[in-house]
This record gives sequence, structure tokens and C-alpha cells, in this order.
Amino acid sequence: MTIATFDDVEAEFEAFDDWDDRYRLLIDLGRALPPMPAALKTEATKVRGCASQVWLHPQADAGGRLHFSADSDAAIVKGLVALVLMLADDRTPAEIDTAEIRARLDVLGLSKHLSSNRTQGLASMVARIGDLAREAA
Repeated sequence: MTIATFDDVEAEFEAFDDWDDRYRLLIDLGRALPPMPAALKTEATKVRGCASQVWLHPQADAGGRLHFSADSDAAIVKGLVALVLMLADDRTPAEIDTAEIRARLDVLGLSKHLSSNRTQGLASMVARIGDLAREAA
């Protein structure tokens, strides 16, 4: 199955019997992220509150939709970044709803299976996406 949307990820998560398979899926999602140019990996784009290094950079297109470049130095965290971007990328600032993003992520049961540092980092990523959307509005 080709993973193209968050709904696809949700279906894959439900199909797997154990978390090792789900972690592998997260790692694969992270590997599929387009490379982030090194010039965008700055202190200004770094997400605070993540134990691993995470960078998020928004770019608005002519229609006002935000497109994010992102990266992490940790494989599973990079997969979490990919999940968040599935729910936020190619949307207008008004369409980016952090409460909805958190609710969709909660369906996957991540908080029960990630370390507290990764759970906090995921919350920090979602919060930063919200901040960037408000700044772009």
C-alpha cells in the first residue's frame, strides 16, 4: 500500500498487530519526507521542546497555502514530523486547526507507546505549526 494520506496511515496502523511494525512505518514516512535544504536548518526554524532536533519552515504559495519544509535528526521523530505535515501541509493558515491535528494523532494511540520526551516533542511540533499558521495569517 502506498501511504499518501493520514487516513492511509491510520488504516496501516490498524492493520498492524504490534508496535514494532508501526515504528517501522513511522521511520519509512520520515525517509519519504523531501530533503530540507541545510540553509533552512537554523535556530529560527528549530522547534523548541523536542529532545531531538526538529526544524520546520513554512512557505506560503500565491494562494496563501502553507507548505512546510521539515527535518529531524532522529528517525522515528522524522516520521512523527511527516504525520503532522500530512495534517497541516498545503492548507491556509485558517484551515490549520491544532486541536484537530492533536485529535487525529490521538486516534493512532501514539502517546501510549512513545516515550514522554517524544510525546512532548510531538506536542511541541503541533504547537509550532499553530504558531507559524497564526504568524502567516
